[in-house]
Amino acid sequence: MPPSDGPILATVADASAIAELLDAFNTEFDVASPGVEVLRQRLDHLLGGDRVFAVVDARPPRAVAVVSLRPNVWFDGPVALLDELYVQPHHRSAGIGTALLAAVREEAQARDVEHIEINVDEGDVDARRFYERNGFTAVDVDSGEAALYYSGSAHWSPADLG
Repeated sequence: MPPSDGPILATVADASAIAELLDAFNTEFDVASPGVEVLRQRLDHLLGGDRVFAVVDARPPRAVAVVSLRPNVWFDGPVALLDELYVQPHHRSAGIGTALLAAVREEAQARDVEHIEINVDEGDVDARRFYERNGFTAVDVDSGEAALYYSGSAHWSPADLG
């Protein structure tokens, strides 16, 4: 496939191809996936709104970045969460991920985003190195302390606290 002129803002028409990439991403890293069809349905809905956007490298895509936007009390504009950034294995180390990340930043700026968050597993050294090389840090810039991410189910009861 010839190289594209640069990343492209995805549309609902890209939902199936993005769903296949996201499913492949989870499969590659042995993480459960709801499957391509469920992901496609979700992307159809999400990409049709204004709170999620995706960037692909080409059509058909070999790589994708998916970003969620949310309001935040600390910023005038929304905060962006880079939900996923995936490049097919045989296209890695060609600058595609860096180009996608630059396109995410450009789109975020166009949407008045002031802050981008990225969650990375501690053991994913390659991803951590990639984001750090692209100007992101796992250290709170104000306190100098490690920035941690906690997650939990929304379905809990006080009995779960033991």
